[in-house]
Amino acid sequence: MDNSHFSDTYRKMKRAQPLASLSVRAAVGDPRRGWLIAGPHTIPVALGRGGIIANKREGDGGTPKGTFLPKRLWWRADRHPRPQTFLPVRAIRADDAWCEDPASRHYNRPLKLRHGDDGDRLRRDDHLYDFIIEIDHNTSPRIAGLGSAVFLHLARPNFSPTAGCVSMTKSAMLHLLRQIGPDTNIIIG
Repeated sequence: MDNSHFSDTYRKMKRAQPLASLSVRAAVGDPRRGWLIAGPHTIPVALGRGGIIANKREGDGGTPKGTFLPKRLWWRADRHPRPQTFLPVRAIRADDAWCEDPASRHYNRPLKLRHGDDGDRLRRDDHLYDFIIEIDHNTSPRIAGLGSAVFLHLARPNFSPTAGCVSMTKSAMLHLLRQIGPDTNIIIG
């Protein structure tokens, strides 16, 4: 078996450095669509139905304005091979979910759900959450009601607005994952 391709890929990735920053901006004329600029690449994205907003609140449909860091990649290992990235990676399991209840002590954190429990399940039938980049929006400190489950994830085929996340095509996501790491600033706004 020839391992030269693997060795070349590994050496290239080892020499490569993640981007220091990337930016997300709303498109002119449609605040629910936008552009993610990562180095020389510009990627079309869908934004929250409320556009980019400075004072994010739970359920408002806005994409929060600010500078955030990616925490980790969650991915559907049952559907896709592990992607190349500088981020920590975690496979999504059937019981993985995200707490969106401001009254819960688990608010804006991942949690394990049993059948019938409430929460935003990370393992979905559609493909929107096949790749999720978790960002540090409203995490330190976590403040009840200031928004939860703000991710970078896959877009719907028609690029319809999100509930507050930034979404993109699978090919754009895989390209982005190869360029970002835990210290990459994500500047939204």
